Amino acid sequence: MRIYALITDAYGRHGGIAAYNKDLLTAFLQLPEVTDVTAAPRLISHALETMPVGLTYRTKAASGVAGFLKTIARDLGRIARCDMIYCGHLNLAPLAWALGRMFRLPVLGALYGIEAWQPSQRRMTAWASKRLDHYYAISDFTRDRFIGWSGVAQERITLLPNAIHLQDYAPGEKSEAMAQRYGLQGRKVLLTFGRLVSQQRAKGFDEVLNILPTLIERDPKIAYVIAGDGDDRSRLKARVTALGVDGHVVFTGFVDEAEKADLYRLADLYVMPSRGEGFGFVFLEAMASGVPVVASSTDGSRDAVRDGALGQMVDPDDPHALLDAVAKGLAAPRGVPDGLDYFAFGRFVERVGSIVDKVVKR
Repeated sequence: MRIYALITDAYGRHGGIAAYNKDLLTAFLQLPEVTDVTAAPRLISHALETMPVGLTYRTKAASGVAGFLKTIARDLGRIARCDMIYCGHLNLAPLAWALGRMFRLPVLGALYGIEAWQPSQRRMTAWASKRLDHYYAISDFTRDRFIGWSGVAQERITLLPNAIHLQDYAPGEKSEAMAQRYGLQGRKVLLTFGRLVSQQRAKGFDEVLNILPTLIERDPKIAYVIAGDGDDRSRLKARVTALGVDGHVVFTGFVDEAEKADLYRLADLYVMPSRGEGFGFVFLEAMASGVPVVASSTDGSRDAVRDGALGQMVDPDDPHALLDAVAKGLAAPRGVPDGLDYFAFGRFVERVGSIVDKVVKR
């Protein structure tokens, strides 16, 4: 079996969608029936990581819209010999749908988060997004939001939550060197990972900052680490100053993948009362590092903590509930929660195999 993948990004990029696509492409190639996978990415911004055997990665597709379309045109003969097309983002649905009809191939579409919660403003994209053969959704929340506007039958959508490579994250001692770097020796550390995006502001940074003065009154050793970068950083820094909590907030900027596990272990609690998560892969990373978590009850984060079975959930619009959840989380013992292996990569591969079988048979 051969698969052609149209994707936004994977190798040579960071972020949730890139990480998910790396896992998915790897999972495709671990299926005994799959012989090769070709992927055309829209974006590459960093050095390419080691790729799985059997993957052909069309790097020239990332040289702009013209380069992407030229790559697809050159690959038409290859696509014609494939058994399935993977559409890695609904923005690519018109092209994926057209190729599927041209070569009579089934198309598997990805439903991540906000891009699937409401129809695209581009009419052709919205139209094609409803007409792919099958979909996977990373959470119940994303699936239900997509069904609400698209009318796609639920049986055409299979749940495929994020995977966690448990061997890459494990409980351990706090890194003294990292604690010194950020001035966190002897501090109680709250942590949130995420891009600082001014147009969305959906990660929950503001909600944590709102309760931080009260937390500091209760325990002056509290520190809040905001890990990530983006165009909203200056506004958040101004808020920190206005709240008078400068000595209690650390902005790390971009965090290299090699340092993520140490940063998680530096935290006493991972807290992200978000409003726009399709799933919340960071919760899996934090829990695999032995760190208790506080997630949102109003978006796809609830799937990551399995409706409260693996971690706390809170309404981001309820500051009193958030205060209580943080206090409870800081008092909780560290350790990997029972049931996290539900998201283990091996189970992800099994789910991918079931979906591919369903799509090709359809």
